[in-house]
This record gives sequence, C-alpha cells and structure tokens, in this order.
Amino acid sequence: MDTTQRTDQQRSADRRRRELLEAADRVVLRDGPQASMNAIAAEAGITKPILYRHFGDKGGLYAALAKRHTDALLDSLRAALDAPADRRERVEATLDTYLAAIEARPQVYRFLMHPSEGSASDHGFDVGVQSGPLLRRMGEELAQVIEDRLDLGPGSQQLARVWGHGIVGMMHAAGDWWLGERPCSRAELVRSLADLLWGRLAAAGDKVGGPGF
Repeated sequence: MDTTQRTDQQRSADRRRRELLEAADRVVLRDGPQASMNAIAAEAGITKPILYRHFGDKGGLYAALAKRHTDALLDSLRAALDAPADRRERVEATLDTYLAAIEARPQVYRFLMHPSEGSASDHGFDVGVQSGPLLRRMGEELAQVIEDRLDLGPGSQQLARVWGHGIVGMMHAAGDWWLGERPCSRAELVRSLADLLWGRLAAAGDKVGGPGF
C-alpha cells in the first residue's frame, strides 16, 4: 500500500471518528449521564459492534468525548488568560469562562463529571471514576500557566501546582453546587470566587521574561 492510499484511509477513518463523536454528543446533550452505547449507535445509524470497533468499549468512547470537550474548554480558558486586560479582570474572565461552559451545556457537564445511576449495567457510562483525570489535567495546565507567568519565589514549581490544582478544585466544587442550586447569579459567584483568590494573586509579581499575568 503506497503512502497516498494510507493517508486517504487515515483521513477517512478520522472523519468517521469525528462523525461518531458528533452523534455521541447529540445523545449526551439529550440524555446526559444516561447516554448509552445503544442510543449512540442508533443515532449514528450503525450497530453497536461497529461503535466498539472504533472506540474499543464504553471507556474508550467516554475518554474520546472527554478529551474533545476538555480540549475545547482549555482553549477557552487560555483565551481568557491571554486577554488584553488587567490581572483581576483576567482572573474573573477565566472563572466566568468555566462557569459559562458548564451552564451552557449542563448535560455534557453531568455526563463528564457525574456517574449514571445505570452505570452498573450496559445502559450508562461509569463516568464517576473517570472524572478525576479530567480535573487533574486542568490542574496541571493551570499550574503551568501560573509557573510561566508569576514570580512565586523559592519552591515556585511546587507552589504553582498547589495553586493550579487548588483553583481547579474550587471552580469544580463551587460550579457543581451552583449549577444544581442556582443560589446566586453567575456574575455574583465569579466575584466571590475572585475575592477568595485575589490576595496572593494580587501580591505576586510577574515572572521576569514571562508573558505576564
């Protein structure tokens, strides 16, 4: 098989995978954590064995969906962090970007972060045990941003990781509570969380040679 033929086959496989993920997204938007392989296969117009062939199992499909949505969220968070604004405004914009994302697609959020009551059977995804890696990835990404931009003094790498994972944990817990109860507006929650973070973030200087924060 020549290189051109292999490339064409890979493009076709990649395109088919994207189509299947888009079908899975439609089911998740409708069913949330109760999304099933049967429903996704039906939405895509294929049989479940074909869906397994592309993703291996439910865990493989979940991981592909999680990467798809986490990549998009991280791109949005990076854009907020890079916006031409002062530090406080960028902190608030980053918090608001996360909360806006989970508010706009609550079923996707619940699928990624909450176990389905039917997860012990073939009807739902066992997502509860897989949400931890998503939060850790976000924590490491934010830790790298902090380390690259802020002068935290001795032990800066470790402190940046503490801050990164701590901020992500705070956003996740507060956002989960807020999405379920809606005790205040999104803007009020953003201001309150930014107030909580602001002390050390305001005091830290920009890292010499870094992009600034």
